[in-house]
Amino acid sequence: MIRTLVVDDDFRVNHIHCDYVSRVEGFEVVGQAATFAEALDAVRTLHPDLILLDIFLPDGNGLEVLRRLTGDEGGTRPDALMITADRDLASVRTAMKLGAVGYLVKPFGSPDLAERLITYRELQHRVDALDQTAETEQADVDALFSAVRPPAVPRIPAKGHSAPTLTLLHRALRSAHDALSASEVAELTGVSRATAQRYLSYLVKEGMVRLELRYGATGRPEHRYRVVH
Repeated sequence: MIRTLVVDDDFRVNHIHCDYVSRVEGFEVVGQAATFAEALDAVRTLHPDLILLDIFLPDGNGLEVLRRLTGDEGGTRPDALMITADRDLASVRTAMKLGAVGYLVKPFGSPDLAERLITYRELQHRVDALDQTAETEQADVDALFSAVRPPAVPRIPAKGHSAPTLTLLHRALRSAHDALSASEVAELTGVSRATAQRYLSYLVKEGMVRLELRYGATGRPEHRYRVVH
């Protein structure tokens, strides 16, 4: 499980983000913080793997939290995904220089956050798979960098379909080791089964996902979906 700390000064928003995180397979919320001081203390006490970090805090700045943790001696700094209403380019550039793994501008919905979390989870899986090797090949390096790039989905999908949700489902299929059913995709991404089925059918129509029929001993075949590479 990827241990996640949520830092946001708005109590209601903090809990909403915790709920979003808890819906994504492979993540668990280990703590919440609402201030600069609480964030530093929580990181040093809870040792999360990932922080969802707001920039505007009542007693400081989220970017300064990241800078302070980067400068800590003897500690392993968790990765940080910035979640903020700050659209200033200087803040984006600073976050990049400090090694943030992403920058998500408020307001956003569950599919937007889930897409980033699944991307991050996929990257961690790739790193873990290579962890036992002393050196990496160029193909391994390319695979790691491709894991943080969004998959190619229609930027302007058909009416009634959201690009972030399409990306979310497509990435869930990409990170799976086998074909998935609509129910499994729904569980992985936090959308309803009906929504998963509708979007998967659209991805099949667009030629980005392949439909496979799995026959059992009796009854109708099970519909399963796999990304077309």
